[in-house]
Amino acid sequence: MTSYDEIKTGQELAPVSYPVTRLSLVKYCGASGDFNVIHWNERIAKSVGLPDVIAHGMFTMAQAGRFVTDWAGPGAVVVDFGVRFSSMVVVPDDDVGATIEVSAVVEEKLDENRVALAITARSRGEKVLTRARAVVRLP
Repeated sequence: MTSYDEIKTGQELAPVSYPVTRLSLVKYCGASGDFNVIHWNERIAKSVGLPDVIAHGMFTMAQAGRFVTDWAGPGAVVVDFGVRFSSMVVVPDDDVGATIEVSAVVEEKLDENRVALAITARSRGEKVLTRARAVVRLP
């Protein structure tokens, strides 16, 4: 569990890598109800000008959210969370797939045990989320 008193403004949170495979995208299609073929069919994705199958934007955002909740721990509450999508997570059909690496910096300590985090998410060395920010109320 993260303690509010131990947190410092400017503190960097260690990056975490989240694997993305075609199977994870198909599972996400089922969970989200978003069966757009660009998320699972390489032929169609390429026919509309994409480099390959791409991860859902909300799947990518969810990995950033997972990073925040895992860091904050039980009893914490995410009170604000937002991102802008800046690039695609391309997921090749191989044994490796892609990786989304998420990290953050403590942007500000707020009142009522709240902490603002500036989040960074990258895939293939490119930022895939910008203006990614979360405010968390710690227990």
